[in-house]
Amino acid sequence: MNAHELSGMSCGELLGRIHFGIVARITRNWSPHALPSLATTPVVSFSFDDFPRSAAQTGAEILAKFGVKGTYYVAGGRANAYVDGLQHFTADDLVHVARDGHEIGCHTFGHIRLPTSKRSEIEQDLLRNKTYVESVLGDYTMSSFAYPYGHVNIPTKAYLSRRFPICRGIELGINRGTIDLAQLRGVPLDETTRDMNAVRKWIDAAAAQNGWLIFFTHDIADEPSRYGCTPKQLTQILREVLARGIEILPVKDAAARMRV
Repeated sequence: MNAHELSGMSCGELLGRIHFGIVARITRNWSPHALPSLATTPVVSFSFDDFPRSAAQTGAEILAKFGVKGTYYVAGGRANAYVDGLQHFTADDLVHVARDGHEIGCHTFGHIRLPTSKRSEIEQDLLRNKTYVESVLGDYTMSSFAYPYGHVNIPTKAYLSRRFPICRGIELGINRGTIDLAQLRGVPLDETTRDMNAVRKWIDAAAAQNGWLIFFTHDIADEPSRYGCTPKQLTQILREVLARGIEILPVKDAAARMRV
């Protein structure tokens, strides 16, 4: 946050931002169930949040060219919806993505802000998403979860980690050493990482540390949203990863690799 941003904020907004930062830091450090990684080689995962239709179509086509699979986090309430200027997935898109072998993960139904939601509201929302996915895919179990907006506090982290064995946040970093499966770190492919040199550094670090690097993004378009990336960038990153001999796996498969 720069001085210009600070000057434009009210006292209440500033205190709210400080409180959010403190909660995020405490939650990040609360990891009683973290486990040592047993991985002997690096792994990279590509994940798509929400997910916009371009991720299901253009993104999946690019992954298919390289013969790899990704993870798609579904928020069922966004099916057939136009949100934040983006057309989101349809039921047919979900069927095709799952049929092609990509992992389907949970992102809540209504893309709700978990820390400000009551437990009963969270439970009902998760049930709606489960019901929606099963109505499209049949008997499908989602074992991975991604926190909407990356927002999470200790109570919701504890609760969600009991519902899903693998939960991903948006905290920047590589998963290595002792891994917190209740709040996995990731690296966004968005407006903050348009520079390929920065992305290469993350890939090289994962290779050097036998780490698990999880990329997350949203739309895949020539003119992406601030949260998405271009087809060219996704293609280049895939080439960079594979050129280093790093295996690419969906989140649930990569998590299993950490424990074997």
